[in-house]
This record gives sequence, C-alpha cells and structure tokens, in this order.
Amino acid sequence: MSDSPPVLLTVSRAIDALNAWLGRGCAWLTLFMVAATTVVVLLRYGFGIGAIALQEAVMYAHALVFMGAAAWALQRNAHVRVDIFYQRFGRRRQALVDLLGTLLFLLPVCLFLGWSSWDYVASSWATREVSGESGGLKFVYLQKSIILVLVVSLCLQGLSELIKAGLLLAGRLQEVEHG
Repeated sequence: MSDSPPVLLTVSRAIDALNAWLGRGCAWLTLFMVAATTVVVLLRYGFGIGAIALQEAVMYAHALVFMGAAAWALQRNAHVRVDIFYQRFGRRRQALVDLLGTLLFLLPVCLFLGWSSWDYVASSWATREVSGESGGLKFVYLQKSIILVLVVSLCLQGLSELIKAGLLLAGRLQEVEHG
C-alpha cells in the first residue's frame, strides 16, 4: 500500500474544502444582515424612508446563511443531534451510524427536496421572477435557487461523509482523520 491517500479520500477532502469555502462565505453574510437591518430600521424610523430592496437583500442573505452553510455545519458536526447513545459509541460504531444515517435519511431527504422543488425553481427561472413589491429586487429566481444550493451541497457533503465512514470501517482511514 502506498503512503498517498486513497483517491476517494482526495475526493472527500475536495468536497470538504468546497463546502467549507461556501459555508465561510455564507457566514460572513451575517455581518451584512446586521448592518443592513440597522440601516433599514434607521431609515424607516429615523427618516420615514422605506428600503424594500435592502430588506429583501437581508432575506436573501438570511436564506444563504442557513441553506448555503448547512453542508458546512454537517461537515463540522455543528448540526443538531440527539446523541444519547452515539456519544458513547466507539469511532467505528459512530462511523457505521453516520454511514447508515446518510444513506437512509440525509440523501433520500435531499433527493426528495431537490425533486419536489425543481419545478418551483425552474418556473421562477423561466419567468425571471421579480419581487412583487415596488422597489423590490429583480431576481427572486436567484433566491429560490438557494434551495438547490442546499440540496447539492448537502448531497456532496453526504458523499464525503460516506467516503470517510466507509474508509474508516474498511481500516483505510485513521480514526483521528474522520469527521
């Protein structure tokens, strides 16, 4: 066996890097959300000026923070988990639970979400949907596309987690490298 990592581990690390980049980028949007919300409130209550486009931009950023960073949260084990038993398991048993959870729950839910939202997003793109509000943003179709960003990034991260769990179970990955 060579000292180089298995090809699948290289794929897993590339997926992890991509989702970490996306997640970090989306996390920075929280600063924009705070600043923009402050501006909206000041304009509205201090000067009686509405800022519909800025309010909608905050909503778009909010969607990106949660849906764009979901795979990064999964990668970092920052998602909500009820782990009464899991925390007591050894690393190999945890890897088995991760593998089965990904195959039986994460990927099917992501695929269902992608399948059920495809027409919703596609019809928005077909009409280049715009905000119904006067002065609103002209690209609602981009906001709706964030759903597909969620699906793709979570599916990719699920694949990465499957690779790491499978390699760990096969004895080809050191326990400290997983997760």
